[in-house]
Amino acid sequence: MIDYEKYEEECKEIKKSNEKLLDEFEAWLKSSGLSEKSINNHAENIDFYINEYLLYEDAAEAKDSVHAIGMFLGYWFIKKAMWGSQSTIKANAASLKKFYTFLYEKGDIEKDDLTHLKEMIKEGMPEWLATLRRYDNPSIENVW
Repeated sequence: MIDYEKYEEECKEIKKSNEKLLDEFEAWLKSSGLSEKSINNHAENIDFYINEYLLYEDAAEAKDSVHAIGMFLGYWFIKKAMWGSQSTIKANAASLKKFYTFLYEKGDIEKDDLTHLKEMIKEGMPEWLATLRRYDNPSIENVW
C-alpha cells in the first residue's frame, strides 16, 4: 500500500474514534451545566481541530497532540479558517482548554500536558492575535 493510502486509512480510523470522543466530550460538557449553545460551539470548535487540523498533513490523535495548539491557533487557523477573528481564536482556545481538561480527567493525557497547554495558550495568545491583525491588514506584506 502506498503512503497516501495508508494515511487515508489511518485518518478514517481516527475519524471513527473521534466521533465517539466528541460524543463523550459533549456529555462531559452537558454534565458541567453549560447551555446547549455553548456545548455546540465547543463541540464544533473541537471537531474542526481534531478532524481537520490534526488530520491535515498527518494522521494525529488528539491525545498525542497537546503540543500542536500553538501552530493551530497561531498559524493554521489564521490561514485556513476564513471566519477567523480575535473572538474565534479566543473561543477556540477556551474550547481546547475544556477539551484537554476532559482528556486529562478521562486519563488520556498527563497533568503536565494540561498545565503546558494552558500556559502555552496564556503566553501565546497576544502574539496569535497580533499575527491575525497583521494577516488581515493588506498593507503588511510579511505577516509571519
